[in-house]
Amino acid sequence: MARILVAALYKFAALPDHAALRAPLLAVCKDNDVKGTLLLADEGINGTIAGPEPGLRTVLAHLREDWRFADLEHKESWAQANPFKRMKVRLKQEIVTLGAPEADPTRQVGDYVEAEDWNALIADPDVLVIDTRNDYEVAIGTFEAAVDPKIGSFREFPDWFAGQADLSGKSKIAMFCTGGIRCEKSTALLKARGFDEVYHLRGGILKYLETVPQAESLWRGQCFVFDERVSVGHGLEPGPYELCYACRRPVSEAERASPAYVKGVSCPACRDELSDEKRERLVERQRQVELADARGEAHVGADLATQKMRKLERR
Repeated sequence: MARILVAALYKFAALPDHAALRAPLLAVCKDNDVKGTLLLADEGINGTIAGPEPGLRTVLAHLREDWRFADLEHKESWAQANPFKRMKVRLKQEIVTLGAPEADPTRQVGDYVEAEDWNALIADPDVLVIDTRNDYEVAIGTFEAAVDPKIGSFREFPDWFAGQADLSGKSKIAMFCTGGIRCEKSTALLKARGFDEVYHLRGGILKYLETVPQAESLWRGQCFVFDERVSVGHGLEPGPYELCYACRRPVSEAERASPAYVKGVSCPACRDELSDEKRERLVERQRQVELADARGEAHVGADLATQKMRKLERR
């Protein structure tokens, strides 16, 4: 079976005509058997697509024909089958939702810091280090001494930061996220609010784990990722976590040993949150998954799970 190339991409760029880009982009994706979801907004593009390698590279070339995407970067991975069932190009208000109009990465962002220079920056006592990810991501890994805002979604970040008057005594602020997109938006927010020395990790945690040797690393734990790997460690090696289908939180080996963990149904974090009705639906879904596995077939709910992961990624 031919392997499928998966590309995750984003680019902040001023796109006042983004609605007009939708139809041609959707057409070239469909013509090349590329599936997934791309978001277009005034501020740029974001999404993940997958397809046969020649087709996917044709789509990327189409995007880069637009001068605003000429330097578009993407991250590649491979799959044995396409993780998406259809192709969607959606028009949105934001490509990553922050809900703060003053945060405009097309006008200003913080200073990029390369992975190999990150350790020196965050070791500086004058630097405040902030993890901009959601609470369930931070729970399984972060950088030493990083502040955890304990937010459930990225849109909570502006209000959280506004309430941290005691943090503004630091002369420099460094922020990081999984792949870089949230950091560009959050540094734009801080720049708009008058902070001068604002930095962010280019390429995010993933680039750091790929680049910095483990012996020199200041990263502790695993990095949550929005795909079937669930988490990765140094060298981007897949980690020991699985995903709870009910709540989409990562579940450790120790948590999977708990009586509260029922594969496909619940984990210690969500067991008490489930209604009897939802629990029954999840039990039946898991039964259907196991029956499909026994027949060597893909369960029809697999694509729904992938869609849920992509929605989480944009929170």
